[in-house]
Amino acid sequence: MTDDNRKGLGDKIQEKATPQESKSTTDKVKEGVSNTADKAQRDVVPDDQKSSGQSAADKASRTADSRKDDKSTMDKAKETLGMGGNNK
Repeated sequence: MTDDNRKGLGDKIQEKATPQESKSTTDKVKEGVSNTADKAQRDVVPDDQKSSGQSAADKASRTADSRKDDKSTMDKAKETLGMGGNNK
């Protein structure tokens, strides 16, 4: 079960299983936008306000992202908007 406004596990699996070269540009853009929105929701809503399945999936996603770099999606968005603490 997924929380409102979140991508379901089936959707995520289908997106990963479909090769990028077989997707249209529109599909790629939609995926990018929905992935960003899903990650933003992941970081904004506290885990204790999510279903247990969604909370577990979000923790795994955060762990995977932290291995890529040390910044959360919200930190990256703040920096993009000039709201990060490192801007001078």
